[in-house]
Amino acid sequence: MPEQSISDEATAALRAEWGIEHTGGLSEAALLQLLADRIVTIMQQGSETFFQLMYRLDIPERKLNEVMTAADAPQKIARLIYDRQIGKIKSRQQYRQDPNETDPDLKW
Repeated sequence: MPEQSISDEATAALRAEWGIEHTGGLSEAALLQLLADRIVTIMQQGSETFFQLMYRLDIPERKLNEVMTAADAPQKIARLIYDRQIGKIKSRQQYRQDPNETDPDLKW
């Protein structure tokens, strides 16, 4: 799958998961800024909510700790989330099986 298609799929998924409402096309930079804005809101609700969300999204704790003290932490966290979404899409594609291709050992 071409990189643009992967990026479009990631954008669509993040818009849906994070409730980002925006009409028309959305550039990667614009998406990251909207995502950073949502992260700020979540962080203001409390650290427990924020860290539970990061755990659920499978954001590595080491990477999260590296960016938490930065002045632009919400933007860097948004980038981690975006990159994780891209990674999930690529992983799904890599391990996706053709529905017409069935392992003969698994046939009933």
